[in-house]
Amino acid sequence: MSPMTRPLTSKFSLNDLRAARKNGTKVPMLTCYDFTTARLMQEAGVPALLVGDSAANVVFGHDTTLPVSLPLMMELAAAVRRGAPSAFVVADMPFGSYHGSVAKGVKNVCRMVQLSGCDCVKIEVAASHGRLVRELADAGVAVMAHMGLRPQTVGLLGGYKSQGRTADSAEAIVELSMKMERAGAAALLLEAVPPEVSQRVVEQTELPVIGCGAGPACHGHVIVTQDGLGMTTHRPRFVPDLGDVAAKLKEAFSLYVERIATGEYPAPEHQYQMPADEKAKFLAGSEF
Repeated sequence: MSPMTRPLTSKFSLNDLRAARKNGTKVPMLTCYDFTTARLMQEAGVPALLVGDSAANVVFGHDTTLPVSLPLMMELAAAVRRGAPSAFVVADMPFGSYHGSVAKGVKNVCRMVQLSGCDCVKIEVAASHGRLVRELADAGVAVMAHMGLRPQTVGLLGGYKSQGRTADSAEAIVELSMKMERAGAAALLLEAVPPEVSQRVVEQTELPVIGCGAGPACHGHVIVTQDGLGMTTHRPRFVPDLGDVAAKLKEAFSLYVERIATGEYPAPEHQYQMPADEKAKFLAGSEF
Protein backbone atom coordinates (compact mmCIF):
# COMPACT_ATOMS: atom_id res chain seq x y z
CA MET A 1 0.00 0.00 0.00
CA SER A 2 1.25 3.45 -0.82
CA PRO A 3 2.37 5.45 2.24
CA MET A 4 -0.01 8.20 1.07
CA THR A 5 -3.07 5.96 1.33
CA ARG A 6 -4.74 4.19 4.22
CA PRO A 7 -7.88 2.08 4.64
CA LEU A 8 -11.14 3.91 5.13
CA THR A 9 -11.85 3.95 8.85
CA SER A 10 -14.84 6.27 8.81
CA LYS A 11 -17.73 6.80 6.46
CA PHE A 12 -17.02 8.99 3.41
CA SER A 13 -20.18 10.95 2.77
CA LEU A 14 -21.66 13.56 0.50
CA ASN A 15 -20.50 16.16 2.99
CA ASP A 16 -16.92 14.96 2.47
CA LEU A 17 -17.39 15.30 -1.28
CA ARG A 18 -18.70 18.83 -0.80
CA ALA A 19 -15.79 19.63 1.50
CA ALA A 20 -13.36 18.45 -1.17
CA ARG A 21 -14.69 21.12 -3.49
CA LYS A 22 -14.03 23.79 -0.89
CA ASN A 23 -10.60 22.70 0.30
CA GLY A 24 -9.16 21.56 -3.02
CA THR A 25 -8.81 17.88 -2.14
CA LYS A 26 -9.17 15.63 -5.18
CA VAL A 27 -11.46 12.64 -4.69
CA PRO A 28 -10.54 9.35 -6.38
CA MET A 29 -13.44 7.19 -7.56
CA LEU A 30 -13.33 3.79 -9.24
CA THR A 31 -15.99 1.61 -10.78
CA CYS A 32 -16.82 -1.52 -8.83
CA TYR A 33 -19.29 -4.32 -9.41
CA ASP A 34 -18.74 -6.96 -6.70
CA PHE A 35 -18.26 -7.53 -2.98
CA THR A 36 -14.67 -8.77 -3.05
CA THR A 37 -13.29 -5.93 -5.14
CA ALA A 38 -15.23 -3.41 -3.06
CA ARG A 39 -13.63 -4.77 0.10
CA LEU A 40 -10.16 -4.48 -1.41
CA MET A 41 -10.83 -0.95 -2.63
CA GLN A 42 -11.99 0.14 0.81
CA GLU A 43 -8.88 -1.41 2.34
CA ALA A 44 -6.80 0.52 -0.22
CA GLY A 45 -8.44 3.78 0.81
CA VAL A 46 -10.64 4.44 -2.23
CA PRO A 47 -13.34 6.73 -0.80
CA ALA A 48 -15.91 6.63 -3.62
CA LEU A 49 -17.13 3.75 -5.75
CA LEU A 50 -19.33 3.88 -8.82
CA VAL A 51 -21.46 0.84 -9.56
CA GLY A 52 -21.61 1.70 -13.23
CA ASP A 53 -23.76 0.30 -15.97
CA SER A 54 -20.36 -0.23 -17.60
CA ALA A 55 -20.75 -3.63 -15.98
CA ALA A 56 -22.59 -4.44 -19.19
CA ASN A 57 -19.28 -4.11 -21.02
CA VAL A 58 -16.55 -5.29 -18.65
CA VAL A 59 -18.49 -7.92 -16.70
CA PHE A 60 -21.07 -9.25 -19.15
CA GLY A 61 -19.36 -8.63 -22.49
CA HIS A 62 -21.95 -6.42 -24.20
CA ASP A 63 -20.99 -3.80 -26.77
CA THR A 64 -23.06 -1.10 -25.05
CA THR A 65 -24.35 -0.36 -21.57
CA LEU A 66 -27.97 -0.74 -22.63
CA PRO A 67 -28.69 -4.41 -21.81
CA VAL A 68 -28.26 -4.32 -18.02
CA SER A 69 -31.52 -4.31 -16.07
CA LEU A 70 -32.58 -2.49 -12.94
CA PRO A 71 -32.77 -5.67 -10.80
CA LEU A 72 -29.25 -6.60 -11.88
CA MET A 73 -27.88 -3.14 -11.07
CA MET A 74 -29.55 -3.27 -7.67
CA GLU A 75 -27.89 -6.62 -6.91
CA LEU A 76 -24.48 -5.32 -7.97
CA ALA A 77 -24.86 -2.12 -5.94
CA ALA A 78 -25.95 -4.08 -2.87
CA ALA A 79 -22.89 -6.32 -3.17
CA VAL A 80 -20.58 -3.32 -3.40
CA ARG A 81 -22.32 -1.73 -0.42
CA ARG A 82 -21.68 -4.84 1.68
CA GLY A 83 -18.06 -4.95 0.60
CA ALA A 84 -17.33 -1.27 1.25
CA PRO A 85 -19.64 0.04 3.98
CA SER A 86 -17.45 3.10 4.55
CA ALA A 87 -17.20 4.19 0.91
CA PHE A 88 -19.48 6.64 -0.85
CA VAL A 89 -21.36 4.30 -3.18
CA VAL A 90 -22.95 5.72 -6.30
CA ALA A 91 -25.34 3.45 -8.19
CA ASP A 92 -26.05 3.89 -11.90
CA MET A 93 -29.67 3.94 -12.99
CA PRO A 94 -29.73 1.78 -16.14
CA PHE A 95 -31.25 2.56 -19.50
CA GLY A 96 -35.06 2.65 -19.41
CA SER A 97 -35.35 2.74 -15.63
CA TYR A 98 -36.03 6.48 -15.35
CA HIS A 99 -37.61 7.24 -18.71
CA GLY A 100 -41.26 7.55 -19.69
CA SER A 101 -42.57 9.39 -16.66
CA VAL A 102 -41.37 11.15 -13.56
CA ALA A 103 -43.44 8.80 -11.41
CA LYS A 104 -41.74 5.76 -12.92
CA GLY A 105 -38.32 7.31 -12.43
CA VAL A 106 -38.98 8.22 -8.80
CA LYS A 107 -40.32 4.74 -8.07
CA ASN A 108 -37.33 2.98 -9.59
CA VAL A 109 -34.76 5.26 -7.99
CA CYS A 110 -36.36 4.78 -4.59
CA ARG A 111 -36.24 1.01 -5.11
CA MET A 112 -32.55 1.26 -5.92
CA VAL A 113 -31.83 3.26 -2.77
CA GLN A 114 -33.92 1.03 -0.52
CA LEU A 115 -32.70 -2.31 -1.81
CA SER A 116 -29.03 -1.52 -2.46
CA GLY A 117 -28.23 0.90 0.35
CA CYS A 118 -26.35 3.21 -2.05
CA ASP A 119 -25.55 6.76 -1.01
CA CYS A 120 -26.32 8.38 -4.35
CA VAL A 121 -27.76 7.52 -7.75
CA LYS A 122 -26.33 8.58 -11.08
CA ILE A 123 -28.61 9.54 -13.94
CA GLU A 124 -27.61 10.45 -17.49
CA VAL A 125 -29.54 13.69 -17.80
CA ALA A 126 -31.03 15.85 -20.50
CA ALA A 127 -32.82 19.14 -19.89
CA SER A 128 -36.13 17.28 -19.62
CA HIS A 129 -34.90 15.44 -16.50
CA GLY A 130 -35.03 18.60 -14.39
CA ARG A 131 -38.40 17.71 -12.89
CA LEU A 132 -37.27 14.17 -12.05
CA VAL A 133 -34.16 15.47 -10.30
CA ARG A 134 -36.32 17.95 -8.36
CA GLU A 135 -38.78 15.25 -7.26
CA LEU A 136 -35.92 13.03 -6.12
CA ALA A 137 -34.20 15.86 -4.28
CA ASP A 138 -37.48 16.66 -2.54
CA ALA A 139 -37.67 13.00 -1.51
CA GLY A 140 -34.17 13.21 -0.02
CA VAL A 141 -32.30 11.32 -2.73
CA ALA A 142 -28.81 12.46 -3.69
CA VAL A 143 -28.56 12.57 -7.49
CA MET A 144 -25.35 12.76 -9.49
CA ALA A 145 -26.26 14.26 -12.86
CA HIS A 146 -24.20 12.74 -15.68
CA MET A 147 -23.54 15.02 -18.66
CA GLY A 148 -21.21 15.25 -21.65
CA LEU A 149 -20.83 11.85 -23.25
CA ARG A 150 -23.84 9.84 -22.14
CA PRO A 151 -23.24 6.18 -23.07
CA GLN A 152 -26.94 5.32 -22.88
CA THR A 153 -27.52 7.57 -25.91
CA VAL A 154 -25.02 5.67 -28.06
CA GLY A 155 -27.75 4.84 -30.57
CA LEU A 156 -28.46 8.51 -31.12
CA LEU A 157 -24.82 9.57 -31.11
CA GLY A 158 -23.78 6.82 -33.50
CA GLY A 159 -20.91 5.79 -31.26
CA TYR A 160 -18.95 6.90 -28.23
CA LYS A 161 -17.77 10.41 -29.07
CA SER A 162 -16.39 13.20 -26.91
CA GLN A 163 -18.78 16.08 -26.36
CA GLY A 164 -18.56 19.84 -25.92
CA ARG A 165 -16.00 20.38 -28.66
CA THR A 166 -17.86 23.28 -30.27
CA ALA A 167 -18.69 26.56 -28.55
CA ASP A 168 -22.43 25.90 -28.80
CA SER A 169 -22.28 22.35 -27.47
CA ALA A 170 -19.92 23.40 -24.68
CA GLU A 171 -22.29 26.17 -23.64
CA ALA A 172 -25.18 23.71 -23.68
CA ILE A 173 -23.35 21.47 -21.19
CA VAL A 174 -22.65 24.43 -18.91
CA GLU A 175 -26.29 25.52 -19.07
CA LEU A 176 -27.47 21.99 -18.35
CA SER A 177 -25.18 21.77 -15.32
CA MET A 178 -26.69 24.97 -13.95
CA LYS A 179 -30.19 23.66 -14.60
CA MET A 180 -29.39 20.45 -12.71
CA GLU A 181 -28.03 22.44 -9.79
CA ARG A 182 -31.22 24.49 -9.65
CA ALA A 183 -33.24 21.27 -9.78
CA GLY A 184 -31.45 19.96 -6.71
CA ALA A 185 -28.72 17.65 -8.01
CA ALA A 186 -26.15 16.80 -5.34
CA ALA A 187 -23.19 16.41 -7.69
CA LEU A 188 -22.26 16.41 -11.36
CA LEU A 189 -20.34 13.99 -13.53
CA LEU A 190 -18.78 15.14 -16.79
CA GLU A 191 -17.62 12.53 -19.26
CA ALA A 192 -15.33 13.03 -22.25
CA VAL A 193 -15.40 16.80 -22.48
CA PRO A 194 -12.53 19.28 -23.02
CA PRO A 195 -10.97 20.76 -19.87
CA GLU A 196 -12.32 24.21 -20.73
CA VAL A 197 -15.84 22.87 -20.38
CA SER A 198 -15.30 21.33 -16.96
CA GLN A 199 -13.48 24.46 -15.83
CA ARG A 200 -16.52 26.55 -16.79
CA VAL A 201 -18.91 24.15 -15.06
CA VAL A 202 -16.82 24.36 -11.88
CA GLU A 203 -16.93 28.14 -12.08
CA GLN A 204 -20.66 28.39 -12.79
CA THR A 205 -21.93 25.90 -10.21
CA GLU A 206 -21.31 25.19 -6.55
CA LEU A 207 -21.62 21.41 -6.83
CA PRO A 208 -18.85 18.82 -6.59
CA VAL A 209 -17.87 17.82 -10.11
CA ILE A 210 -16.54 14.34 -10.91
CA GLY A 211 -14.65 14.03 -14.15
CA CYS A 212 -14.42 11.01 -16.41
CA GLY A 213 -11.96 12.21 -19.00
CA ALA A 214 -12.88 15.83 -18.26
CA GLY A 215 -9.66 17.55 -17.23
CA PRO A 216 -7.99 18.70 -14.01
CA ALA A 217 -10.53 21.27 -12.82
CA CYS A 218 -12.88 18.55 -11.56
CA HIS A 219 -13.03 17.86 -7.84
CA GLY A 220 -12.76 14.13 -8.33
CA HIS A 221 -12.06 11.64 -11.07
CA VAL A 222 -13.50 8.26 -12.01
CA ILE A 223 -12.37 5.59 -14.44
CA VAL A 224 -13.52 2.11 -15.32
CA THR A 225 -11.28 0.01 -13.11
CA GLN A 226 -10.68 -2.70 -15.69
CA ASP A 227 -9.41 -0.10 -18.16
CA GLY A 228 -6.82 1.15 -15.69
CA LEU A 229 -5.67 -2.36 -14.85
CA GLY A 230 -5.09 -3.41 -18.45
CA MET A 231 -7.93 -5.92 -18.37
CA THR A 232 -9.76 -4.55 -21.41
CA THR A 233 -8.65 -4.58 -25.03
CA HIS A 234 -8.56 -0.80 -25.30
CA ARG A 235 -7.51 1.82 -22.76
CA PRO A 236 -9.19 5.19 -23.37
CA ARG A 237 -6.76 8.08 -23.64
CA PHE A 238 -7.81 9.63 -20.34
CA VAL A 239 -7.28 6.45 -18.31
CA PRO A 240 -3.97 6.12 -16.40
CA ASP A 241 -1.93 2.93 -16.55
CA LEU A 242 -2.31 1.37 -13.10
CA GLY A 243 -0.56 -1.86 -14.00
CA ASP A 244 -0.96 -4.94 -16.15
CA VAL A 245 -3.19 -7.05 -13.97
CA ALA A 246 -4.27 -9.07 -17.02
CA ALA A 247 -0.75 -10.44 -17.43
CA LYS A 248 -0.60 -11.39 -13.75
CA LEU A 249 -3.95 -13.12 -13.95
CA LYS A 250 -3.01 -15.08 -17.05
CA GLU A 251 0.24 -16.10 -15.39
CA ALA A 252 -1.68 -17.38 -12.37
CA PHE A 253 -4.19 -19.24 -14.53
CA SER A 254 -1.38 -20.85 -16.52
CA LEU A 255 0.36 -21.91 -13.31
CA TYR A 256 -2.81 -23.62 -12.15
CA VAL A 257 -3.16 -25.46 -15.45
CA GLU A 258 0.47 -26.59 -15.22
CA ARG A 259 0.15 -27.85 -11.66
CA ILE A 260 -2.90 -29.89 -12.54
CA ALA A 261 -1.24 -31.31 -15.66
CA THR A 262 1.92 -32.34 -13.81
CA GLY A 263 0.11 -33.80 -10.81
CA GLU A 264 1.74 -31.29 -8.48
CA TYR A 265 -1.77 -30.40 -7.32
CA PRO A 266 -3.45 -31.61 -5.21
CA ALA A 267 -0.57 -32.37 -2.84
CA PRO A 268 -1.04 -33.90 0.64
CA GLU A 269 -1.32 -30.47 2.24
CA HIS A 270 -4.39 -29.77 0.10
CA GLN A 271 -6.25 -32.88 1.24
CA TYR A 272 -8.51 -33.67 4.19
CA GLN A 273 -7.51 -36.61 6.36
CA MET A 274 -9.61 -39.23 8.14
CA PRO A 275 -8.73 -40.17 11.73
CA ALA A 276 -6.41 -43.16 11.62
CA ASP A 277 -8.87 -45.59 13.18
CA GLU A 278 -11.69 -44.51 10.90
CA LYS A 279 -9.42 -44.79 7.91
CA ALA A 280 -8.44 -48.31 8.89
CA LYS A 281 -12.09 -49.34 9.26
CA PHE A 282 -12.98 -47.83 5.94
CA LEU A 283 -10.12 -49.46 4.05
CA ALA A 284 -10.90 -52.80 5.65
CA GLY A 285 -14.48 -52.52 4.53
CA SER A 286 -15.90 -52.58 8.05
CA GLU A 287 -19.46 -51.51 8.72
CA PHE A 288 -19.93 -48.24 10.53
